[in-house]
Order: sequence, then C-alpha cells, then structure tokens
Amino acid sequence: MKAALLALLLAPASAGAFELAQPIDCALGETCFIQQYTDRDPGPDARDFTCGSLAYDGHKGTDFAVPDDAAMQAGITVRAAAAGMVKGVRDGMPDIRVTEPAAPAMNGRDCGNGVVIDHGDGWETQYCHMRQGSISVRSGDRVAEGDRLGLVGLSGNTEFPHLHLSVRHDGAVVDPFAAADATRCGGAEPDLWRDDIAYQPGGFVAAGFANTVPDYAAINAGTVPSPGAQAPALVFWANLYGTRAGDKLHLVLTGPEGEIAAQDVALDRTQARAMRAIGRKLRGAGWPAGNYDGIATLQRDGRQIARISARLTLP
Repeated sequence: MKAALLALLLAPASAGAFELAQPIDCALGETCFIQQYTDRDPGPDARDFTCGSLAYDGHKGTDFAVPDDAAMQAGITVRAAAAGMVKGVRDGMPDIRVTEPAAPAMNGRDCGNGVVIDHGDGWETQYCHMRQGSISVRSGDRVAEGDRLGLVGLSGNTEFPHLHLSVRHDGAVVDPFAAADATRCGGAEPDLWRDDIAYQPGGFVAAGFANTVPDYAAINAGTVPSPGAQAPALVFWANLYGTRAGDKLHLVLTGPEGEIAAQDVALDRTQARAMRAIGRKLRGAGWPAGNYDGIATLQRDGRQIARISARLTLP
C-alpha cells in the first residue's frame, strides 16, 4: 500500500509547468495554519516533505486548518488554486466531526463536500471538507485562478474544520511542497506554489482565558467564555498543534500586580493537537482592574519554534 503511494508521489512534475495560488482566504500563521502535509514515507510510518512529523500514514494532501468552529461559521472562502474546468462537485453532507455519534457513514465520501478541477495537461486539484450548502460552482463550469468555490467546512472524514487540498498529475498524487522528488528531505527541491509558503513545524492554534480549565470541546467550538472580575479562578490556556515528544512548553500569566502563575511543561507525546493551561484561584473579593497577559512559547531541540499571547482586560 505505502510502496504504491510512494510511486504516486514520484510522479513526474517539473517546476514551472504548473503553479498554484493559496486556495484559502486566510493569513497563514495568523488566522490559519497547515495541520498536515502529504505523507512521503513508503512504510507504515509518516513524514512530511522536511522529514518532519506533520503528516499521517497515507495522507494524500495538504490540510489548511482554521482555529475552531466559530472561525468556520464566520465564513472562510475556498478559492480555485489555478484556472480550469470543474470536473466534479459534491454537496449536502453535514458539518459534523466524524467522531460524533450522529456523523453519517462515509461510504467512500471521506472528502465530504468538495470540488475537483481539471487544469489540463494531466493536472487536477481536489478541495475537500467544504461547508454544507456553500459550494458555488457546478460541473462543467470554467473557473479562473482565485474564483470562489465555497467555504471551509467540517464535512466528511475529519475532526477539525479545514480545507484538504489534493494535487494530482496524470492521476498520481503530487506533493505541492516538493513536486520533483519524494525521496529527499528539507524542501530544497522546487515546489508548485507561486508565492512562498513557509514551513512551520508545529505551533499554536489559539490561546485565551477562562474561569476554569476549559473543556476541549469548547475550545474546538470557539465558545470558551471569558472570565469576569469575580471569577472563581483565572486560567490562561493554549491550544497547540504538531507537538513532538521532547518539546518544552513555557506558560506565564501576569496581571496588574505582577506574575500570577508560570509553568514549564515537558511534552511526552507526539500529537496532532494538544491543550495546556495554568491559573490561580481567586484569593480576595475580586481580581484587580487592569490588563492580564498570557504568553506561551514552544521550544524544540533548544530553540523557540512558536509563540502566542492573549490579553484580558478587567474593569
């Protein structure tokens, strides 16, 4: 199975023969991030194009993820990465995590609501997990680069709202970040992106404040309520992606009167998503008025790879 996948990844693709624009309306590293890349390992393990861990076994595309369901519901546009003709469309599947009891059977519909575009010369792109009822093109339509296809959703075989983009040439999977050679690491070979897309080996999805350690379902939904001046506790939380065993997380929470809490956390597992929090219980009649700041930094192999901050202002 994986040997066959490697053969697909080695499909011929020359730099400059085909170019892609970013297929999602968001700022990478700010309002969205790449959760997973194409798996380039021929065996049962997984590796991305840098030989990093942002891939899973058999993954055949690039996942552009948004922070939570609230961001998805606000509406994030999916756009054609290149000009072409719409080859196929599916809509009507609900936006629901595949792990939920009410999720429908996939029956070969793992892509969920999606669009396939034929770009000519054997090139094809597929856009998956789009929002139910949002798809704005039909089979046979001609689209230009950047045309709206629909919205990011949560349909099909997925546990988080994102756009899965697959690229194929003559039916074979191509990794757009390293199109020429699937056997090398580091991303030195040509890619298919018109504009540079920097590789981020892991980092933060979001951060915020709560009056208790928040439920992870509420973080995924984007519905964690902010604490007030009489909150029984003040908690700073950070949601991470792409963590590796051995990473070190530093959390610090400060307020108008100085440091409230700080903690160093050694992460012992490689995880697609993880959440950590620090805080302190209320010790008086209320929290002092002013600004409360939370800062989280992620270190790997002795260097900082990501940082996020959040601020809460209490009256």
